[in-house]
Amino acid sequence: MNTRLAEFLAIGEEVTDAEEEAFLLFSQEIPSSNLGFVDSRATTVDVTIRGGEYSIHQSPTLLSSSRAGGTTGAVLWKITPHFAEWISSPSNPLRTHGFLSSDSVVTELGCGISALVALAVAPTVQHYIATDQEYVRRLFRTNVDANAAVNAPSAKQRGSKAKGKSATKKQSAGIPTASNITFTTLDWETDQPGLLKGCIESETSGRDTLHNNDNDVEEEDLGFDLLLSCDCIYNEALVAPFVRTCAEISRLRPAYQPSEESDSQSRRPPTVCIIAQQQRSPDVFETWLRETLREFRVWRLSDEALGDGLKGGNGYLVHLLMVREKN
Repeated sequence: MNTRLAEFLAIGEEVTDAEEEAFLLFSQEIPSSNLGFVDSRATTVDVTIRGGEYSIHQSPTLLSSSRAGGTTGAVLWKITPHFAEWISSPSNPLRTHGFLSSDSVVTELGCGISALVALAVAPTVQHYIATDQEYVRRLFRTNVDANAAVNAPSAKQRGSKAKGKSATKKQSAGIPTASNITFTTLDWETDQPGLLKGCIESETSGRDTLHNNDNDVEEEDLGFDLLLSCDCIYNEALVAPFVRTCAEISRLRPAYQPSEESDSQSRRPPTVCIIAQQQRSPDVFETWLRETLREFRVWRLSDEALGDGLKGGNGYLVHLLMVREKN
């Protein structure tokens, strides 16, 4: 596992200094994207992801309301389709190195109403838990129900060709295939990440005690293979609870130990965190990175790993985090 993970981490450059990284990234020319909405006035936005046509329902009224706790998740943001395209691609390095597969259980922080990342990823993983505030729930579920069949052919990646054909038939019949997507609320300041998997419905919960590398005794696995977050870093007040939540979720699995000489068959793989964000404020970014470096080792993913939509110069950043051992 460690050898494979070390090879995987070569897809990026390790970051060790927050101030230096912020200066490097924000001294370059950044395209103007305003605040980063796709269209903050439309009630429906059409998006194409890997050839699939999604119709995303959103709420301009909610966005402009004075709701306590914020409303930024009420509409679709520009980075989200690019991120969904990248993370769901068969050539994504997470997939080619085996860290995202049909056995994976994935969680997302700050998913927003679009459900776009969940819809793109869920057909190729075991289960996807999307989290946000309660106001997001209704539109998130609306978008899952309206678009669940779009990516059905990708189910081939979850198993045999026969399964892929079955999924295609479901798509043509208009039957949603996103039963492995769960939405739940998660307050970064008060909720316990260790309880997240408890929200998975009973008919799938039996699979959530994941493989324990053929040990005779299986232990309950409360952790996740992959933690995703797309454009949640825009406010300094949210940085500390966001980073703390990422760390608490990651520590439900073992920390990355590059010094271990042999591949341990008794340890579950560490959680890989992928944090994508639009370049806005260098001060907010530096605050996030400084806080993150206390808890994680951090790599900035290379242009080669990211592809055209997210590579440098587009105004987006993607970092990979591996949690440190707790002091």
